[in-house]
Amino acid sequence: MKKLILALAIVFAGGASVAQTKDAVKESGKAVAEKAMEGKEAVQAAATTDPAKKSMHKAKAKSHKAKALKHDRKAKAAGEQIGK
Repeated sequence: MKKLILALAIVFAGGASVAQTKDAVKESGKAVAEKAMEGKEAVQAAATTDPAKKSMHKAKAKSHKAKALKHDRKAKAAGEQIGK
């Protein structure tokens, strides 16, 4: 009976750590994607000559940067929860 309880505890603990790792990886991937979009918008802003489009691309880049920082923070928090 003790072995069964120990086996179940190990299975449940392993499942929890996988879920926490999945969250950290997912948020990290989102952060990388947002950083890539930020870079794309920054390049488009540098390449365009129309002032209205330039400011639009700069604003989009700023928005993507803020989203990337949010996802970075979430990924860091999820990473710190792994194994707790």
